[in-house]
Parts: sequence; structure tokens; C-alpha cells
Amino acid sequence: METKLGLRANAGQFALLVVVNAFVGGMVGLERTILPRLAEQEFHLVARSAILSFIVVFGLTKAAANYYAGAWANRVGRKNLLVLGWVIGLPVPLLLLYAPSWGWVIAANVLLGLNQGLAWSSTVVMKIDLVGPRQRGLAMGLNESAGYLAVAATAFASGWLATEYGLRPYPFYLGIALAVLGLLGSLLVRDTRHHVALEAAQAPPGPAGPPLSFWDVTWRHPNLGSVTQAGLVNNLNDGMVWGLLPLLLAAKGFSLTQIGTVAAVYPAVWGLGQLVTGPLADRYCKKHLLFGGLLVQGAVLLAMLVVSSYPAFVLLAALLGAGTALVYPTFLAAVAEYAPLAQRAHSVGIFRLWRDAGYAVGALLTGVLADTLGLAAALGVIGLLTVGSALVIYARMHCPLLTLQDPELTGSRLPAPSQYLVPTT
Repeated sequence: METKLGLRANAGQFALLVVVNAFVGGMVGLERTILPRLAEQEFHLVARSAILSFIVVFGLTKAAANYYAGAWANRVGRKNLLVLGWVIGLPVPLLLLYAPSWGWVIAANVLLGLNQGLAWSSTVVMKIDLVGPRQRGLAMGLNESAGYLAVAATAFASGWLATEYGLRPYPFYLGIALAVLGLLGSLLVRDTRHHVALEAAQAPPGPAGPPLSFWDVTWRHPNLGSVTQAGLVNNLNDGMVWGLLPLLLAAKGFSLTQIGTVAAVYPAVWGLGQLVTGPLADRYCKKHLLFGGLLVQGAVLLAMLVVSSYPAFVLLAALLGAGTALVYPTFLAAVAEYAPLAQRAHSVGIFRLWRDAGYAVGALLTGVLADTLGLAAALGVIGLLTVGSALVIYARMHCPLLTLQDPELTGSRLPAPSQYLVPTT
């Protein structure tokens, strides 16, 4: 079969990867509504930091898996990493279903972090490989949309099942189905190494420049470093929403169904919004999208300090999802744009290492703050950190100065090859 780049030319494989990534997202959504309540009701944990320990181990293991998925992608193969991720994920719902102690939940989240890091990273890189340089934002919008719509659907479904039938066992039967279907779908995926070779052969010549180091992607490269810190802060606030928002809403007297609805609205708008914001990342300066999205997130988190009604929280959850939709596909499209082709997978892995380390940092920070100063203080600090991250983007990131017109893109503009490598000092 002839190898071609582009979404239309690879529609079948791309669609299969979208479905597989929906199953990946569904595995996380399974925990969004019920695990904090499970910690309180069945395992009798009181300290917020103890309850959030499952997010800490999830974030650390997912961050490490992201890094190694990027580092190993060219050597081991994208598909092999994807299948391995699902093999590791198979026991997760069973561990949660039969857990006799909180230690089993921690162990399940170690495996879940490895599953998410390997499987989600693999689908991200494979979609970027398939579509080529012109539609990366669209590809990431579709990828992340599928993943987070599945998060929303399973967050709502697990909340409803828990309300109707109890916290266990029925919500975790859903997880067993997701894990099996995810593995089966991954076995049907074809590796994308030939697409990488084709893009390398078609790439216009540009300045070689020094290879990007770990610390270039982490901070020294002005654009990549700005994107990386924003990714960390984004997942820091997402970890806080994941772990503390259900407890905050429960303290206000909301039912599990209401909590599940709020927990689902946020990733639902996040997921659907990326169908719009993903293509915007192909057309407009990524700095502006990232600054605006982070600013909206920070403002929403601070607004949660002063509202108390259920409709107000639903509205704020929707706005939080909209802000996150602006930044999420833009993160990955930016890393793919500014990293050299040969280092794309590794650079994506480094970015995702720091981004998902935000889950661990957020859970530790908010857990300590909630235990010492209360839930409101934790919410306020994370809101202010998010606003600060937006200001870093505004001050440090820049838009490419040179552009190339491409008539096939109906007027959209791509960075010139000389802009792919920004000075690292």
C-alpha cells in the first residue's frame, strides 16, 4: 500500500486511533467521580493529602511513561508501545473492583499511569505522523476531543451507576469492557514509521541548528519552554479539579449524580471544544491561544470561590472546559512545530513528562493546602498559579515572524522552515 501523508489519505487508520484513544480516556473517566468518595466512604480516609495520593502516583507514573514512550518510539515502534500500554492497563478495573484496602487503589493507579502514558502518547505521535505538517492542530483536536469526551461520558456513567447501585461493583464493569476493547483495537493499528520517513524525505531544507536537549524542551527554548511550563500548570489545576472538586461539591450538599454531572460537563466541553480549537492552532499564533485559554482557566477557578449553587458550578465547569480546549491541542501542535522532525517523538515525550507531572505536583500541593488551610485556599492558590502561567506565555513566547503561503490550505499560514528552530538562549 502506497504511503501518503494527510488526514483524508489515512482516514481509516486515523479513525481507528481516535476510537482507541477514546478507550484510553474512558479509563481515566472511570475514576473522576467516584474514587474520592470511595476513599471516604469505604476506606475511611479523612486527610485530603491521603485521598489525593492516587493522583500523585498516577501523575508520576504517567509522566515517566510519557518520557519513555517518546524516547523509545523510534526504537521499539509506536504500535508496540500502544499494545504494551493496554496490556498493562487490563488489570486496573479488576484491582479497583476487588480492592480490600487503599493500597490496592494506589497499585491500580500505578498501572493506570503507565497505561495512559504509553497508550495516549503513542496515539498522539501516530496521528501527527499520519497527517503530516499541515494538519497537526486538527489531528490533535480530534485526538484530544475523543479522549476527553470519553472521560466525560464515563465520569457521568460511573456517577450514575454509583448513585443507582453503589460505588462497587457496577461502575468498574464498565472499566473491564473499556480495557478489553482498547487492547483489541490496538492490535488492528498499523505502525507509522513509513509516514515518518516520507515526511523526512519531503521536508524542505532548513538550518540544521543544534539538537534540542532535555533542558531546551523543559525551559531554555523560549517557545518550547513556555509551552512546557503551561502544560505542567494546566494539569496541576486539572489534578486539583479531579481530586478536590467532588469533595467540595459534596461538602455543599450536592448528590453523586449532580457531582457526576459537573465532573462530566468540564471534560465534555473540553473534548467538544477541541474540534474547533484544534484547527485554530493550524491558522493562528499559538501564543495567543495558550495565553487566552490559561487566563480563562485561572479566572474560573477563582470564581469558584464565590459561587455556591449547582447551576453556577455547571456553568463554571463549562467555561473551565472551554479554556482547557483552547490550550490542549495547541500544546502538542506547538511541540510538533518547533521540534526538529527527528526529535519530534522525544520532544513530545519530554513535554508530556512535565505536563503530567503536574498531576502529582497539583495533588501534593492542593492536598497539603486543603489539610492545613481548607479547600477554598487550595482552590485560590491554584487559580493564581494558572493566571501566572498565562503571564509567562505572554512575556516569553513569540509568534513566528516569517510565513509561507500555501494555496492548498485555503489561506492558512505556516511557519517558515527557519522558524522551526528558535534560538535556545
